[in-house]
Amino acid sequence: MKLITPSFYKNFKCIGGACPDSCCQGWEVDADEESLAYYKTLSGSLRARIDSVLDKDEFGNTIFRLADKKRCPFLNQDNLCDMHIAIGGEHTPYTCRTFPRFINDFGGTREMGISFSCPIASDIMWNLTEDFDFVSEINSQPPSLNEIDAELYFKLLSYRKKAYSIVQDRKLEINKRLIRLLDYAAKIQRELDDYKEYASETDFFDIFNHPEVINQEWTEKVKNHNINPTFPNDKICENIAMYFLFRYFLTAVYDSDILSKVKMAVIGVLIPAYFGNDAWTIHLWSKETEHSDINMERYKFELRNNIHLSVEALKKHLI
Repeated sequence: MKLITPSFYKNFKCIGGACPDSCCQGWEVDADEESLAYYKTLSGSLRARIDSVLDKDEFGNTIFRLADKKRCPFLNQDNLCDMHIAIGGEHTPYTCRTFPRFINDFGGTREMGISFSCPIASDIMWNLTEDFDFVSEINSQPPSLNEIDAELYFKLLSYRKKAYSIVQDRKLEINKRLIRLLDYAAKIQRELDDYKEYASETDFFDIFNHPEVINQEWTEKVKNHNINPTFPNDKICENIAMYFLFRYFLTAVYDSDILSKVKMAVIGVLIPAYFGNDAWTIHLWSKETEHSDINMERYKFELRNNIHLSVEALKKHLI
């Protein structure tokens, strides 16, 4: 399998109990089938402890029921994982083993990166001074069996390469680059399907009031948002846009919706501009958004349908 990662990917190191915003607090963790099968082979107090906190969410998924203050039931007083200590990190749930890494498989190619939802990863990408570029390698893993439209996939690769070049064109200020990016995405979207907007009129700032709240601090940031945007420097904005293009652009192979993926990249740049000009703010938003099925599904709807997130409306935030 071909593996593609950002060049800074291997710089990430989890700081465990010293993390300022533990990934073991605030959200439910699914108990995947592979992990559950392993836990059934255990005995003794750990098996009993695992069984005592297994539950079902509203969608019927098996989860670990959270303890007080929305803490994982295995998070100890030192903010370390008792399960990891007892049986090793390789036997923790899939989410715990991989976070903050994300994985996108496209046939014989796997793309992996780190998410802004982790404060340490957020700091790395916010402070990145070199180019946001990529390295590839061939490993011994077999190709993924997911089915994709190969013709569309190769078109998307070409489209994304062009999108990267627009975002990284430093002859222009970042706001002009993002306007060009929106226009480019609208053009290629029209070639794919009849993309209709304007079915929703939720106010721009109300879009960021999430139905599922993970951290109340984000709710306060939305309430106290800037009236006018104050953007980070161009390189930081470029890094944010590149992250979202890398993570989401090719997933249009499943729904042919390129424009919403590009709008998401622009929204990512607007987050620190309106809600807090620092790596912490985009970390909070990413954690609220990219790790909540409820919030992410709402964004997908609004990105495609909201009049305030149309191409022309988003351009007004960049002028």
